[in-house]
Amino acid sequence: MRTRAGARAGVWGRAGARTRVRVRAQARVRTRVWCGSVLGACLLLVTSTAAPGAVAAPAVSCTSGQKGLASALRTGIGRAVAGRRGTVAVVLHDRPSRTRCALRGTYAFDSASVVKVAVLGALLWDAQRAGRGLTKRERTLASSMITRSGNTATNTLWNQLGASKVRRFLDAARMTRTSLNPYGYWGLTQLNARDQQRLMDLLLAPNKVLRAAPRAYVLELMGKVVESQRWGTPAGAPESVRVYVKNGWLPRASHGWRVHSTGAFVGGGKSYTITVLSHGNGSMKYGVTTVQRVAKAIHGVLGVTK
Repeated sequence: MRTRAGARAGVWGRAGARTRVRVRAQARVRTRVWCGSVLGACLLLVTSTAAPGAVAAPAVSCTSGQKGLASALRTGIGRAVAGRRGTVAVVLHDRPSRTRCALRGTYAFDSASVVKVAVLGALLWDAQRAGRGLTKRERTLASSMITRSGNTATNTLWNQLGASKVRRFLDAARMTRTSLNPYGYWGLTQLNARDQQRLMDLLLAPNKVLRAAPRAYVLELMGKVVESQRWGTPAGAPESVRVYVKNGWLPRASHGWRVHSTGAFVGGGKSYTITVLSHGNGSMKYGVTTVQRVAKAIHGVLGVTK
């Protein structure tokens, strides 16, 4: 994959090896690449002469079956992203109150490791269609992929499935605007918050795509993510809920750091999902702070509702 201008970078996720590609740069950059199993895709260390500026956010849209809830969430999310640099997308679905909120719901981002939930979904969907359970090897790989964000495990499962099976699962899950990278780099899948939210919703309620056991297995692994990767949407979650999370983080020469988090929160009469995607962050820490500001605003409202 080549573009006309840019700095050299390595992208992890095609046939289990680091591959040299060119990516477009929006500012003069110095780069250094490192890939490893702990990171969400590939670590491209970027030193830029120009930091991304704050992006004026469109209005947050919210609807709810509970009086006053939409307004409170709209205000909270709006305040959380106000003045933050980069581009942020948010989608929320609270089932009990029939509440939905969206900010840039269809804006496409490089997926980084958030796509690993879809990879596991595709594996389980494919096994379900074949009338079999996962093998011991597949369970070991799935656990590494989700709980530790293992890239080697993801490469293996991605290559086993092939793009065609992943695409068929995405279509079945109605993730129709999610685009696989044509060169096979799973970390560069183009993903939007609305499609990711559709996947999260599939995990929490009976549906025709994934049966109860596969859905429970995905949530089980998302509930066992290692402590160092439990930042993001769980920030501010009420103690009464069980937390299921998967994060992704990836720096590139253009749009700085991608920092994403998708989570489900169930218990104490509550059942809701939050997805926050972002890029244009000057550092991973800055992106995590932005995501957690949004999460705290949402939990602060939903955590006290009945």
